[in-house]
Amino acid sequence: MLNETMPNFLKKRAFLTPERTAVYFREQTLTFKQLYDYSLKAAGQFQVLGVKKDQFVGVLLKNHIDTVVILFALQLLGVKAVILNNRLTPAELVWQLKDSTTDLLILEDSFSEIEQAIKQQISALKTITKDSLFNLEPEFPEIAEEISLSDICTIMYTSGTTGNPKGVMQTFGNHWWSSVGSALNLGFSDGDCWLCSVPLFHISGFSILMRSVIYGMPIVVHEHFDAERTIEDIAEKNVTIMSVVGTMLTGIVETLEDRRLPDYFRCMLLGGGPAPLPLLQTCVEKSIPVFQTYGMTETSSQIVTLSPEYSLNKLGSAGKPLFPSEIRIEQDNRSIADAGQAGEIVVKGPNVTAGYLFRPEATSEKIQNGWLYTGDIGYLDGEGFLYVLDRRSDLIISGGENIYPAEVESVLLAHPMVADAGVTGLDDVKWGQVPIAFIVKREGTTVSVEELKQFCLERLAKYKVPKEFYFTEKLPRNAAKKLLRRKLRDGVIGL
Repeated sequence: MLNETMPNFLKKRAFLTPERTAVYFREQTLTFKQLYDYSLKAAGQFQVLGVKKDQFVGVLLKNHIDTVVILFALQLLGVKAVILNNRLTPAELVWQLKDSTTDLLILEDSFSEIEQAIKQQISALKTITKDSLFNLEPEFPEIAEEISLSDICTIMYTSGTTGNPKGVMQTFGNHWWSSVGSALNLGFSDGDCWLCSVPLFHISGFSILMRSVIYGMPIVVHEHFDAERTIEDIAEKNVTIMSVVGTMLTGIVETLEDRRLPDYFRCMLLGGGPAPLPLLQTCVEKSIPVFQTYGMTETSSQIVTLSPEYSLNKLGSAGKPLFPSEIRIEQDNRSIADAGQAGEIVVKGPNVTAGYLFRPEATSEKIQNGWLYTGDIGYLDGEGFLYVLDRRSDLIISGGENIYPAEVESVLLAHPMVADAGVTGLDDVKWGQVPIAFIVKREGTTVSVEELKQFCLERLAKYKVPKEFYFTEKLPRNAAKKLLRRKLRDGVIGL
């Protein structure tokens, strides 16, 4: 795979099926030829700014048709797009921009305060708003006619269970094989249309863009999730597939009431943890097919998927690995676990990242002989279905967003009145889980819950801020002084 090349994805698609619809957004529609033309122009505008092949360009944008154009413009130039989560604080963004050696940041015009805050800390960083970019007189761009499947296409940051977030390198080959694996699993027809209301800065959203151009399939982009608008667009735009997390699926089911989705709708692709049985049963009653999945930024979207015919009798399972991918469960001594025996989930495949940006040690630790050690705990049953027991040990999944307790704890420990802090997830009807914190105050000091909340809000995205704070005299730790977060969780249940 290392030396394989292909024609530039968007240019080839515009040549093959120029008149097919590529994107629906609000009242706008673009064909693949129009998407290519707009992206070519934007590539010329980037080139005016000195953007060249292999540079890192930061992208801080919302779900919008312009974002689709910009992301493909960067691909045409052979630029590595550092796709940033627009829910992060300026401090979090600054860290990622510095770490990735980003040369230029493009952002929404409405993000002027964020832009100023970032510029104060990285004065050398060039920034430009979307509208300013589009107002430039373009040059004729030097397009990458061919791409190597081993070339980096995108960088997305993922927080590790310890330390700072790491930039996951996603190659063109990763995205290609993710699209191929998905098509072989879900099937594919000329009539398919994918609705995307998950963020384009997440792999769940970005992978839909890649599938669109690889399959020649229209996508419907929503700025954010709205259940009624989703139901309307499924009917009006002939949507056949949608990527969702549990809260979104619940919202759709509740908003539908007595209505049904059209017969041609064939798949809710559900990520972000297993769905509760009552929700799946309601989906069966309403003839809504649900494909549960397991994946991560490092696997360029789903790598294991459960077909709907198994959704009830394999309740809680994420399914089987996609056709190009492999999975195994390893014990602590690296022996292969027996069926039903829990261990670390280890995955392999051409959709798995080559590693972490500028992190050779982390890469060699997590990826060995092509196998990615996910840090997640699970088991395979006798038929090879995967059950995930613990997402990255202590990972909290809230409304489809990953929250790593270590990251929140490090912020709390920076507060002068906090001697120790532990964060865990609590089950929540609406979000699946929410983060809660246990605080040990420094001797002789006082600090209020409100002060701690405010302290976190200034340093963390809102969804990462603990919903509850509990003060305690000490935290449960083992002999090696490692925090036992499961015991924290056990303590909360009794509160």
